[in-house]
Amino acid sequence: MRVTLENCDHEPIHIPGLLQPHGVLVAFDADRRLRYRSAHAQAVLGDLPAFGQKLAPRDFNRCADIHAALAQAFDPATRDEVLPLVAEVSLGNRTYDLIVHQSGDFFIAEFESRAHDADQLATFALKAHRAMERLKRQRSIESLLNLAVENIRQLTGFDRVMAYRFRHDDSGEVVAESCKPSLDPFIGRRYPASDIPAQARRLYVVNTLRLIADVQAVPVALEAAAGEAPLDLSHSVLRAVSPVHIEYLGNMGVGASMSVSIVVQGKLWGLIACHHDGPRHVPYAVRMACDVIAQLLAANVQTVLAREHAERTAVALTLRTRLIEQLLHTDDNIAVLSEHGQALMQTFDAHGLVIAEGSKLAVAGEVPMETARALVRWLARRDQEFPDALVQMHALAQFPSYLHAALGTWCGMLAMRFDASTQGWLILLRKEQVETIAWGGKPEKNYTHGPLGPRLTPRGSFDLWRETVRHTAVHWSEADLWIARQLLDELIRTNAARTGELNRARHQLLAVLGHDLRDPLHSISMAARVLERGEDRQGGRIGQRIQSSSTRMQRLVSQVMDMSRLQGGLGLGLQFAPTDVTHLVRDLLEESSMAHPGTVFSVQIGEGIQAEVDPDRLAQVVSNLIGNARHHGAPGELIVVNLREDADRIELQVRNVGEPIPDDLAASLFNPYKRQSLGNARNRTGLGLGLYIAYEIVGAHGGSIGYSFEAPHVVFTVRLPRRQSAAP
Repeated sequence: MRVTLENCDHEPIHIPGLLQPHGVLVAFDADRRLRYRSAHAQAVLGDLPAFGQKLAPRDFNRCADIHAALAQAFDPATRDEVLPLVAEVSLGNRTYDLIVHQSGDFFIAEFESRAHDADQLATFALKAHRAMERLKRQRSIESLLNLAVENIRQLTGFDRVMAYRFRHDDSGEVVAESCKPSLDPFIGRRYPASDIPAQARRLYVVNTLRLIADVQAVPVALEAAAGEAPLDLSHSVLRAVSPVHIEYLGNMGVGASMSVSIVVQGKLWGLIACHHDGPRHVPYAVRMACDVIAQLLAANVQTVLAREHAERTAVALTLRTRLIEQLLHTDDNIAVLSEHGQALMQTFDAHGLVIAEGSKLAVAGEVPMETARALVRWLARRDQEFPDALVQMHALAQFPSYLHAALGTWCGMLAMRFDASTQGWLILLRKEQVETIAWGGKPEKNYTHGPLGPRLTPRGSFDLWRETVRHTAVHWSEADLWIARQLLDELIRTNAARTGELNRARHQLLAVLGHDLRDPLHSISMAARVLERGEDRQGGRIGQRIQSSSTRMQRLVSQVMDMSRLQGGLGLGLQFAPTDVTHLVRDLLEESSMAHPGTVFSVQIGEGIQAEVDPDRLAQVVSNLIGNARHHGAPGELIVVNLREDADRIELQVRNVGEPIPDDLAASLFNPYKRQSLGNARNRTGLGLGLYIAYEIVGAHGGSIGYSFEAPHVVFTVRLPRRQSAAP
């Protein structure tokens, strides 16, 4: 493929088919047959088998050391213990570092010319050992990186050695540097994530050290036996370099480079990058010492990060424990969370706090109340489409545009929904952080015209280029999110435990009230009837009023008793019997007309409709639907009642003229204790239990009940089987 910046993220850099020319490569299969070789291999290594032929004693100019190393690599008994294998071998008057490793089914042998003698390498080893000892004594990431770049520069002799630390967006920032005094320092400069494509990042983790000895060197072709696929060179020390990367280094004025990966917990955390004005070949043994230094550096970085995380989580745990203890013994979540508002903001390094539950709202910090209201309203709407219990934002652009004016400088948000039913939210906010970024050159890609026409090319200038970034806050770190998830889990569990305890207490109370109130209510009702039938007109009116009130109270008590049975898992105890449903519905309509003379019904009822039902419970359902139509329908409009049958079921519809029920209420229409039922001006005595009990009764019959809107009518439809042939 012809590589440009447009497609370099798809470039197969692990199978380039080319090698750097400062070494030689040969590859064999498990049967010791030659499958791959660099184009100049025979000229350097002497006799080699032909493609497809086995390795013979005469090959490699009969060098015993090479044959011994390859035999050890081929031996299945010791292969896993020795690979990769490194040996010093001599051919003619040249000394080579032989590196043998495995790639899939192939054994790759790379010969890299050595320019230093044993005494020089011993000096390097002593320097490396001293560097490692000093690294072990460092206690901060800053001191670790500064010491690492200084020692690696001493070991390798590069003009410039930098330590990059990768940020949350994969851009890299130079956080430590050692360079020649004549060079402009790069410390503090940032480089965009696009400078290192995804597949290159993967190779930095797989193969942690990479040397480009001469940026301008012409690569050597890798030849292969007929029919062989390209050889995977992910672990190769001689793998050729992407042309885009060569152009990038050339634009920076770099003649040779070396990179050493800092891998923390399996992820590319940082990079030691070395640059030189001209070609520079660092011996393999020295490079391995640098790799060991980087591994020790990574281990120490991980220790420092773990210590910082442990210290922070310990503080968060103490706060969380205090919060949960108080929340378990109170009904006011907002009061407890507000009391610990400052501690919560300190734990998350936030500048503001919003706590919402139901219609209650509290703020801490400098958050305006109007900003808090707008944010909570948006979260409630968003929650219907994306019900995430944890929501994080770090830039104003991530919020909908209509919120920008209300948010102002509040650009970072970490919101935790601890109660879905009441829209309970704990929201931490961060203010805008105006940041000036010192880029190493303008980060945008540029088009240039070359021999092949216009194409994308790596930027040619790496001079300092500053950018001021607004409307963003400090990103929420992995530690922030981990602490938030722990806190959110505890809040949800605490809320659920307290809700369960309250529900149990409420159900017990309802059962006691229902049982203990029935007898005195019955007595009051009987006394009211005596007064009503007496000759005293005043007493008759009093009796009627008492009778009306006691009837209403009995209805409420019955609902409470039914609710208690359902919530207690006892069921409704249905008694099925063949029933004339036509007669039952007509009687209920007649009673309603007498009790409420202003109500007008339009009745369409089939004659002689029979079904196997519990007549008392079905009467509850019908009465509830008629009562709802009367309470919520438009005054003076007809209430339409339809009853029909088909082969195996009956269908009852109750219609009233009215506005459609809002979607949020329709979703919870058959739930008990709906907030919308409380304080209804047209049904002040309702508890919001009628439709819930009706739903349970119909379900116990094996039927269904549902709501629809057919303009201008609100329609409730009940469908029941005609026979109870099987247990519902």
